[in-house]
Formats: sequence, C-alpha cells, structure tokens
Amino acid sequence: MPLYNVVFYAIIFFLTGVLVDGGLNTSILIIIGAAFLTAALFLFFGCFYKNKKFFLLAALSLFIIVGTFYYSWYEQYQFKNLNIPFNQETEFIGLVSAEPEKGASQKLVVDLEKQYRGRILIKTSPYPSFNYGDLIKFEGVIKQPESESYANYLAKDGIFGTTDFPKAEIVFTGQGNVVKTALFKLKSGIVDNFQKVLPPEKSAFLAGITLGERAEFSKEFKEAMSNSGTTHLVALSGYNISILVIAIASSLGYLFSRRLTFWLTLAIILGFVLMTGAEASVVRAAIMGGILLLAKQVGRLYSFKNAIAIAAFLMVLQNPKVLSFDIGFQLSFMALLGILYLMPAIKKFFRINEEPGLLSWRENLLTTFSAQTAVAPLLIIYFGKFSLLSLLANLLILTIIPATMTLGFILGALGFVSYYLSLIFGWFVNFFLLYETFIIKFFGGLDILKINSLSIPLSVFYYVILVAFMLYVRYLLGYHRN
Repeated sequence: MPLYNVVFYAIIFFLTGVLVDGGLNTSILIIIGAAFLTAALFLFFGCFYKNKKFFLLAALSLFIIVGTFYYSWYEQYQFKNLNIPFNQETEFIGLVSAEPEKGASQKLVVDLEKQYRGRILIKTSPYPSFNYGDLIKFEGVIKQPESESYANYLAKDGIFGTTDFPKAEIVFTGQGNVVKTALFKLKSGIVDNFQKVLPPEKSAFLAGITLGERAEFSKEFKEAMSNSGTTHLVALSGYNISILVIAIASSLGYLFSRRLTFWLTLAIILGFVLMTGAEASVVRAAIMGGILLLAKQVGRLYSFKNAIAIAAFLMVLQNPKVLSFDIGFQLSFMALLGILYLMPAIKKFFRINEEPGLLSWRENLLTTFSAQTAVAPLLIIYFGKFSLLSLLANLLILTIIPATMTLGFILGALGFVSYYLSLIFGWFVNFFLLYETFIIKFFGGLDILKINSLSIPLSVFYYVILVAFMLYVRYLLGYHRN
C-alpha cells in the first residue's frame, strides 16, 4: 500500500476514535473492544485472501484507540487550569480575545485574568462598543450553560461560562496581538467603505460574501437567506476561498517569481483566515488551498482525498471537539465530499456532458445539487428546514458571485484611495448586488417545497443510499458505461 494511502487510513481511523468518544460519548472500553474487533476482521481477511493490505489495515485500525485517548486527554487538558466562580456575584477582569459579534447586542469572548482562569461568553448592550484586545472589568454572575448541547457547542471554543448584560467598563485598549488587531481594523475599514457607497442591505450582503460579516443583516434578510438555501454564500465556504486563492495567485504571478508568489499567497490567505475569524469552513478551505499551492510548488500530484483527510486531521488535532460539535465543520466537509464524490457519480450515471455550459450553468448546477444533496439531512436536523427550491436559487446566483467578490474587493480597496472613485465604482457593483438580493428575497418568500423535519434513523438510511449509489456507479458501471 502506498505511503499516501497509509496516511489516509491512519487519519480515518484516528478521526473515528475521536468521533465515537466525543460525539457518541461511548465508553472507552467499548471503543477499545471495537478497535480490536476491527483489527481482527482485517487480520481474518488478510489470512483468507493472503493480501498484505488487510494486515496493514489491521495495524492501522488501532489508531481508533489513539483518537479515543487523544479526545479524553484534550478534555482533561481543558478543565485542568479552569477556575471560574459560577453562580455568584463577582467582579472580574478579562481580555476580549476574539473579534466581538455586534448587532442589536454585543457578544464578547473574554479570557479571565488575575485570580480567575477560563474563557466565558458575555452578552452586553451595543454601547459602549468593545473591540478585540480590550481589557475590561465587569460585575455579574457567570453561569454554566443550561443544556448539554449548548455546553458542548461552547466548549469546542474553550468557553465554559456565560453572563448576560453585566456592568462592564474598559480598563485598557490595544492589549491583543498586534497582527490580529491590524487585520481586524483593516476588515472594519473595508466594511465601512462598503457602507459609505452602497445601500445598507447591499453593503451587508457584499461584506458577507467577501469577509463573512453578518452583523448588519436584518432579521428579514437572514430569514430569506435561510429559506432560499443561500446562507452558505456568506459563510465563507471553500467556494469563496477558492475564488480568492485563484485571484491572488494569478495576480501575483504576473509580478513575482513562482516561489515568491507561493509564499506571498500563503501569507495573504493566512491573514485573511485570521481577519475573518478563522471559522471552520475557512480554515478547511485555506488548508486545502495551501496543500494545492504546495503540490504545485514542489511538482507533486494533488490528491483531493488526502487533502481533505489532512485538513480534517490538522483541525481535529488542534481541537478534537470540532468534529462532533462544530456545525460549520460538519457542513463544510460534507458539502465538499458531495462535490468530490457524488458529482462525478451523477455525471457518469446520467452521461452528462463535461462542458461547463454557458456561464458555467451546468457546472454550477451539478456542484450546487451535489453539495445540497450531501448536507440536506444536516440542515434539516440542525435548522429544521430545507428548501428544494434552493437548487434553482443557487444556480441563478452562483454564476455571478465570483465577479461580485472580485468587484467587492476592488471597491473596498478604492475606498481607502478616494471616496468619489469608490462611489462611482459602487454604483456599478450595486447592479450585481441588486440582482442577487432580489433572487434571495424572491425564493425566500416562497413557502413551498420545504422539508422541516427528519429523524436520525432516516438520515442514516439516506446516507447509506447515497454511498450505495456512488459505489454502484464506481464499481459496477465504471467499466461498462462510456
């Protein structure tokens, strides 16, 4: 078995151990027993078929145990230095360690200092405005999350307590990382440039598809995006990042050498990831983009399968809780798997022309259909809704999203040079945004062809059918259809 396949299966078994220990909360003894049973089965098939691959898989299956113990160790590490006085009126000092989420209220991620240790989530009024790097003093009661699911959701970010609307004041500013502070200021400046020359709804949408900003979205527009299945457009998925990587690498390639272009592109992508809050979908896409750039730089073949596995491994190694409790992580990887494995199966089964079509409509249709098909059960389970019309809505929008993103970044840069130039350019960009927001609101207002509930057993059966379809096309039709 080639080394890249050995690495791939080792990662898969490791992730399996993390998943069954964390997400399924299974007893360690049961997991160890299952790992040894899996190893025994591979040994049996190895002896029966006299195939060395099965012997190797038997050894690699023990990585399930490694994943299990890694998750358990990580949980103990999280709680090791925790010192938060819950359910009592106390005065605290803490550092705002992430960019605040702003809107009708502010949500601050705060790392406690002085005599207390731990990370908490503070919900407070919109004024005074707090920023990353502010050292704040506040008085209030820190509570533990009431539900287990919400506790797990917060714990993936190292947050173990919450407090709502405490009495708070700023002690010092500018106490955070210098690079992150500069990046957040740049992001804020770009958003301000959008707001100066575009109507509120249009500027909010442009900030969403370029920078992942959603604070300025109205409740009605958020609902329209959810109903039309277009929320992923402002979640900075791999689609958005791939556009950015291609644009940056192509632009820099005209000015610099291949090696310098490689390092500059990596640096810009890393800065973009930090500036946009390092959400799971962005990190995954950035890692895979980095692997692609590295493969081109060293002249090696790029394997999507291994790139996905390595991206998942690195993210889970940094924080094993994302595998079970980060919805963005799950949706991002499931959508990508749908595009990489389901889409080719659909093309082969229906003998679809490989040509992308006018304005790439055929490619966009297949990409959207494959991704939406792969994530549909998760969307229904987590959000209680899935629109069958989302396919058409995405098809009508995705065609011009790359152009809109490119124009958006140019508009953001022009705002730092000249207000009047950005005003003229913004008038042109507004035509694209007008069309896109119209499609979102039109399909978001159609209360038809929606699925609002799906049981877990039915979801499992759904994915079994998808996997069976892909295997059928690959192994039974692959050698007989042209």
